[in-house]
Amino acid sequence: MVDIDQLEVVPKAMTIAGSDSGGGAGIQADLKTFASLGVYGTSALTAVTAQNTRGVFAVAEVPEEVIAAQIDLVMEDIGASAAKTGMLSSASIVRVVAERLEAWDVRRLVVDPVMVAKSGDFLLQEPAVQSVIEHLLPLAMVVTPNLPEAEVLSGIEITSPETARAAARAIAGFGPKFVVVKGGHADGNPDDLVFDGQEFTTLPGTRIVTSNTHGTGCTFSAAIAARLAIGDAPVEAITFAKDFISRALSSSYAVGAGHSPVNHFPPREAAAIPS
Repeated sequence: MVDIDQLEVVPKAMTIAGSDSGGGAGIQADLKTFASLGVYGTSALTAVTAQNTRGVFAVAEVPEEVIAAQIDLVMEDIGASAAKTGMLSSASIVRVVAERLEAWDVRRLVVDPVMVAKSGDFLLQEPAVQSVIEHLLPLAMVVTPNLPEAEVLSGIEITSPETARAAARAIAGFGPKFVVVKGGHADGNPDDLVFDGQEFTTLPGTRIVTSNTHGTGCTFSAAIAARLAIGDAPVEAITFAKDFISRALSSSYAVGAGHSPVNHFPPREAAAIPS
C-alpha cells in the first residue's frame, strides 16, 4: 500500500496576473506551463478580461483586498518556491502585490512587465509603470521585458545591440538581479540579451514564422518561474525557457481567427532541452 502523504512533494509556483478568457495568455497560460513542466501552480487573479484571439474587449480589475487575500491565503497554506507576475494593470495593484510578495519574502520572483496585448490593447496604465519600477523591480530575481517594454522601463530607444545593453544596465539599476531583454520584436533572429549586473550573455534564437504567438511572453516567464521552483539557477532557468518557448511556437496550432496561442504542452523531442 502506498501512502500518498509520504510521497515527495512537487515544486510549487504562484502566478499573479490577469485572466485570459481565450486561454492563451495570462493566468491560463501560466498554469498550463507550470503543469507542463511538472510544477504545481497556484494563482492570484488581478483582473478579468473578456478576450479571444482577435483582441481584448473588456477588463475588470479585481479589488485590491481580494488580490492581497489570494496571495496571503495561498502562501500561508500551500506556499510557493517561486512566483511570477503578469498583468497588474494599475499602480495601486502593483503596490499591493509588491507589499505582499515582500511580506512573504518571495525570493525567486519573475516579473513579466506586461504592458500591451498581442492585439495592441494596453494592459498597464501609464502611472503604473513608475510603480513597477519603484516597488516591483527591486524584488525581482528576473525581469523579462520585450524591446518596447525595455524602452519604456529604461527610457532608452533601442536601435542596436549597444543601446539594448544600455537599456539592460538601466533596468538592472532598479534592482532586479537578472534582466532578459527579449529579441522577438527585433528584425532577424529573436536573440535574447541576459544581463546579470556584471556580464552580458546572448541566447541565440531562430525566427519561427507563425501567427500563433499569443501568450509568448507569459509562457516564457512562467517557464522561468517553474524552473526556478524546481531548483535551477537563474541562467539555467532562462536558457531552458528560451528552448521551451521555441518548441511551444514550432508546435503551435490555430484555435481562432486572430493570434492563436503557443502550444503550452510542446513535445520534448522538438528540440534538445537542458537536463
